Amino acid sequence: MRANKYSNVPLAAALGVIVGVYISTSYLPRKLAQDEEFVVSSFHRLYHNAWWQQTMIETYWMGSRIMKTPLDLWIYQEIIYETKPDVLIETGTLSAGSANYYAGLFELVDNGRVYTVDIEDLPKRLHPRVKFRLDSSTSDATINWLQGEIGPGEVVMVSLDSLHTKEHVLDELDLYAPFVTLGSYLVVEDTHLTGHPIHVPFSPGPGREGPWEAVAEWLPKHPEFEADQSRERFGLTYNPNGWLRRVR
Repeated sequence: MRANKYSNVPLAAALGVIVGVYISTSYLPRKLAQDEEFVVSSFHRLYHNAWWQQTMIETYWMGSRIMKTPLDLWIYQEIIYETKPDVLIETGTLSAGSANYYAGLFELVDNGRVYTVDIEDLPKRLHPRVKFRLDSSTSDATINWLQGEIGPGEVVMVSLDSLHTKEHVLDELDLYAPFVTLGSYLVVEDTHLTGHPIHVPFSPGPGREGPWEAVAEWLPKHPEFEADQSRERFGLTYNPNGWLRRVR
């Protein structure tokens, strides 16, 4: 018996449904996710690399240059309000823009002080709540100084933003993690380097590993900390996988 021209309609309809379901539940979400990641990464590279002069060099907090994205600064504000630290330790002072920013937030909540360390003493104005130390962040003298400045029961958070090589960040993680109190944060800055998604010809240098790789190696060995992905919700962050919260 010869098939009529409509004999394959049910089969074709079924195949159409299957293809439609695949597109809507599998292919399309993956494609949208890939497109979103491409757009976010592309903007990230524009903001940090192509627009370096107008963003990184020309961003200020109360007259002090601050080489961070405002989206991350907003997250710091949320963390400080939520956790109410008595002390914020910062490695990597530069022009003290971020140290003064943290101090300004402490002024608003009427609590807190900043200890910041750098091997360079660049010109800067310091907020009264900021103490600066000219020294290596990993020297015994620096760690002893910080231990002497923190009182019993004080809430402490840490921001690591000095030399961005994997080896140095690992040393800092080991030295500064014990300062961080339960529920507070250890922020590893600039984990976006070494292709996550930023590549730059400086710090940590072509072919070298940096903060991202340091966190990837250190975090699984330290279950007392967890990467808080909610702090990356704005899409653009210089610290992907670097907002570490002490949970035990």
